[in-house]
Amino acid sequence: MENQQPQISSDDTKKQLDAKLEELKNKRLEEEAKQKASQLGLPYVNLHAFSIQPETLKIIAENEAHHKGVITFLKDDKKINLAIIDINQDLIELKEKITKETGLPIFFYITSAVSLNSALKLYKNLPQLRKREKSVEITEEEIRNYQNKIKNLEDLQIELQKSPAAEILSLIIATAIKSRASDIHLESEEKFIKLRLRIDGVLHDIATISKESWRDVVARIKLLSSLKINITNQPQDGHFPIFFSNQKTDVRVSVLPSSFGESAVIRLLMLSQKIILENLGFRKKYLEILKREIERPNGMIITTGPTGAGKTTTLYAILNHINKPETKVITLEEPVEYELPGATQISIDSSKGQNFGKMFRSVMRQDPDIIMVGEIRDQETAETAVQAALTGHLVLSTLHTNDAAGAIPRFLVLGIKPYLLGPALRVVIAQRLVRKICDNCKEEIKVDPQLLSRAKLIIDELPEEDKKNIALNNLKFYRGRGCPSCQNIGYQDRLGIFEFFTVTPEIEKLILQASMSEQEIKDTLKKQGMITMVQDGILKTLEGLTTIEEIFRVAD
Repeated sequence: MENQQPQISSDDTKKQLDAKLEELKNKRLEEEAKQKASQLGLPYVNLHAFSIQPETLKIIAENEAHHKGVITFLKDDKKINLAIIDINQDLIELKEKITKETGLPIFFYITSAVSLNSALKLYKNLPQLRKREKSVEITEEEIRNYQNKIKNLEDLQIELQKSPAAEILSLIIATAIKSRASDIHLESEEKFIKLRLRIDGVLHDIATISKESWRDVVARIKLLSSLKINITNQPQDGHFPIFFSNQKTDVRVSVLPSSFGESAVIRLLMLSQKIILENLGFRKKYLEILKREIERPNGMIITTGPTGAGKTTTLYAILNHINKPETKVITLEEPVEYELPGATQISIDSSKGQNFGKMFRSVMRQDPDIIMVGEIRDQETAETAVQAALTGHLVLSTLHTNDAAGAIPRFLVLGIKPYLLGPALRVVIAQRLVRKICDNCKEEIKVDPQLLSRAKLIIDELPEEDKKNIALNNLKFYRGRGCPSCQNIGYQDRLGIFEFFTVTPEIEKLILQASMSEQEIKDTLKKQGMITMVQDGILKTLEGLTTIEEIFRVAD
């Protein structure tokens, strides 16, 4: 059988021909624009390849841009660039007006008509809220009004269905703040946008948003965050503030292209929130030891755990406890998560070539007493931290290890000499965050026999001092039934579960051996009476603070 060649229809041929003619026409127009630019002594720009920021676009109103044939395509601290087809008196007057309003010099660039018309379409990507002369900012009054509408999470879906697209983002943020959510996830799926909220560390499916509304919602997200509204195929990161009378919320935004369109994650950071050391969940004896250790003028205090374990929160609680007018406190973070009055807080920007090690060395020249470094992740930062701790500074930082004992091998892997690490290291805290049972719907329950057996084995391995008052045959456990106060989740807020050790002479000897295993460190810590995280968690379940399921979910 002869191979049959695919048939090309006359319609396809016509489309291909039209596309080729359009391409040739556009090339001709661009060449004509280049010639005109040369004749007028002005630079040329092709806007098809130019990314225009929403704030830049808004310098000239849409109607005026269309009427006068002009668009703002670039603005920085030194200048503003306008693209035009030809120069005339109206544009010269507009240039003078913008110069007067902004105080910046204005430069004209010649572009083609097809290039300009393509760029003018970007105005359509701006949220429709501008037509209603609504503020670009999200205000406290707006948030409070929406929170009054939403009595529970189920109400949000109803409000989303009947609200105009311009109000959806404010409605979502208001609900997230009211629900104490740390993150908002807006995920593009084939037929809709899924809204999920991370409440007390756990994601919950909340509602859906129509694909039709999403274009305006994501455009408003970008507008607020100073992202490029015409870029939809690349990741973008930004942020914007919401000011409340009692605190400032920093809203961190990440927009990411996915299979079904752009998805966004919005993190809510309550910068003005003050964290109290006594409220974190430390057992009394460890809290007393920690307070004593952090009052010393030098050494390293290290918190360990995975992302989201509350390490930075613990460090800020320590800083709040020891921050005094007579001490110089400097923090290095990526990004700054809380405001600390009286401290010098530095946000690391890796996109500008900054890193913890490089900035740490600069900080040392600022005569600090206390230094908080967001994370020790490389040899340079680790060595600087150890040297600072040995030369009269108190250094607070974090490591990514699974438990407290793992901090010592981690430092050695980073290249720290054992004879320096032992004297420098003071306290290591490993931690996780668990959800607290809602006090308004707490009730006693019977737990699964297998979970009960596991709990008894863990209790049995506790130091004698900590298990002497526990009746193994009469263990009581609790849960949250679910009520309006906790959005029917059964949990409200979080607390830490910890394992904690100070560097004793025995531990320092182990460090000097350098070849010791992590298990040897654990065995030594156990002999010294350290309570593990899971043991601390089980004790908290017996105190009615959390559930046994929550402890095994997070720590075992």
